[in-house]
Amino acid sequence: MTALIPHPNTDLAPRVLAETAKHYIDQSLSFATRKAYASDVKIFSAWCVAHAVPALPAAPDTVALFLANQAQTGVAASTLTRRLAAIKFAHEAAGHGTPTAHQGVTAALKGIRRAQGTAPAKKKAATADIIKEMVRHCPHTLTGQRDRALLLLGFAGAFRRAELVALTVDDLVFVADGLRVTIRKSKTDQEGAGQVIAIPHGSVWFCPVKALKQWLAIAGIEAGAIFRAVRKGGRIGSAALSDKSVANLVKHYAGQVGLNAADFAAHSLRAGFVTSAAEAGASIFKMAEVSRHRSTDVLAGYVRSANLFKDHAGADLL
Repeated sequence: MTALIPHPNTDLAPRVLAETAKHYIDQSLSFATRKAYASDVKIFSAWCVAHAVPALPAAPDTVALFLANQAQTGVAASTLTRRLAAIKFAHEAAGHGTPTAHQGVTAALKGIRRAQGTAPAKKKAATADIIKEMVRHCPHTLTGQRDRALLLLGFAGAFRRAELVALTVDDLVFVADGLRVTIRKSKTDQEGAGQVIAIPHGSVWFCPVKALKQWLAIAGIEAGAIFRAVRKGGRIGSAALSDKSVANLVKHYAGQVGLNAADFAAHSLRAGFVTSAAEAGASIFKMAEVSRHRSTDVLAGYVRSANLFKDHAGADLL
């Protein structure tokens, strides 16, 4: 393992220190962000090669032209905003001044955002009723037992997909009232302070605690990742499912119950919990205990949506 503080009297010290610094710079971002940035920089670099212009350092005009070209091919403004952030990060990490703050670049992005609009394309929420229908379609197989537990727990804990697949047996504590789950690291807890949420018992057929216990028992999982692949012959894999697998699973069961699978994704579980809780009249603060949203404004949006027709000012006017 590379020493964090190399000996000052070695020729390797500057290189090792640089590598160590790069390691910590990389760790300042979440895995998902690093993955997205790497993809964005790769796309930008390939575009620069195709147009015979330097990618690092890049000129502001190059970045502005890249944005315009991307927008013309249908890339969303939100994606271009992230690609700009990736280009900025790559330049700063390499010790270069960033071209992304240039007025021409910011003006180009502003123009794209105005032309495209900025309303995000949201996936539909898998509300409690939808989750119950999905669970009814889980087959009586090992895979079905896993899927049942994943859908119910993902909904009940308002989990992000990366949080869900990162869970291990050590993160679970079964108690009389249900289940305590420790989330080691999340989008809003990048430094890994850890957050504990409670999962209460549900009804007989849709209890996330019971479904999880059954899956762990039938799969013989006593340590390590909770949600794993089920291979031919009923063999349980050792590695955790990928976060993409969660999205595919939700889409699959949305299609099974007659919904448009393209309208759903892994986030539908999280959005479904918050939407259902808002419809049930839960307070924003109690919702936040589970969902771990930093901003109550986001949760307030779900509450407003759920209550659009309640006590409407125009009710009974016509």
